[in-house]
Amino acid sequence: MSKKLMRLLAIGGLIMALALQLTGCGKTTKVSSAQKPEAITIGFQDIPNDEIVAKVKGFYETELGVKVNFKKFDSGRDVNNAFASNSIDFGLLGTTPAAVGIANGLNYEVFWIHDVIGAAESLAVKNTANVNSVKDLKGKRIAVPFSSTAHYSLLNALKLEGVSLAEVKILDMQPPDILAAWQRGDIDAAYVWNPVLGKLLADGKVITDSGKLAEKGIVTADLGIVSKSFAQKYPDLVTKYIKVQQKAYELYKNNPDDAAAALAKGLNIEKAEALKQAKELIWLSAQEEISDKYFGSSAKKGNLANVLKATADFLVEQKAIEKAPAQDVFEKAINPKYIENALK
Repeated sequence: MSKKLMRLLAIGGLIMALALQLTGCGKTTKVSSAQKPEAITIGFQDIPNDEIVAKVKGFYETELGVKVNFKKFDSGRDVNNAFASNSIDFGLLGTTPAAVGIANGLNYEVFWIHDVIGAAESLAVKNTANVNSVKDLKGKRIAVPFSSTAHYSLLNALKLEGVSLAEVKILDMQPPDILAAWQRGDIDAAYVWNPVLGKLLADGKVITDSGKLAEKGIVTADLGIVSKSFAQKYPDLVTKYIKVQQKAYELYKNNPDDAAAALAKGLNIEKAEALKQAKELIWLSAQEEISDKYFGSSAKKGNLANVLKATADFLVEQKAIEKAPAQDVFEKAINPKYIENALK
């Protein structure tokens, strides 16, 4: 081989090496955590918790440093549909639709608890319905959004009181439709959440609520979920998202009047009513969230996985879903590491 040819081959090899370095060819490159998407999409619901406070106060774009698009949903079932179509990055939904989504293999993980549901979700009956207890619901028309925490609570409330599903007529309605049906007199009762719940009580009353059911072991909560692919690509943004919720939590704890004003604006209700509704939810600090009672830690999962598994098993029993996966599937779908990172 001539010296000239050897020099040409050496130069060619150098050019190829430089090209590989510049293009990343020949190896898998990870997206730097410093990189950010052009925008993120957050699916939210009208619930008087940290998410609405943060949205109204403008915490998201300030803390995340990216453009944020918000999409409103009426229930967790719609949030699941949005994740199935890959149209949102973050979402909020109840434990029941989360259990359904995990059972159906949707590609998301639970990373935050926005609230534990108390009296904010209740079984309301019309004053004219002549109903004073769950047992009195026999023969009545009850509206509830199917596959929601309210649906799960309603089914459990009926079961606890020995009322069979054949003895009542349960109608699948979204919260805005429940309000309209209530006002028309088409339904006798509804299990739903605020702010619609508060409007029903103008001519109705509560006969049980999710706080009372929680005392009997029927726990429900509103969860933050994130696309697994998004979280793998932008883990720092998920951690910052939690810091946004922490900021809203601190505002509510230290200045409830200011937080109530934000909730009132976001939900289009009076400030006093907003504060009342917020108090009907249990707000958690990040430290509380990673206790054994909820997330647990990266080393040991807490009770949240048990709640989701129990929810899925109950839905199978009620023939609402075909089957529930094993416990470890729910444990793998719960990721406390972002909360742990936010607390560092």
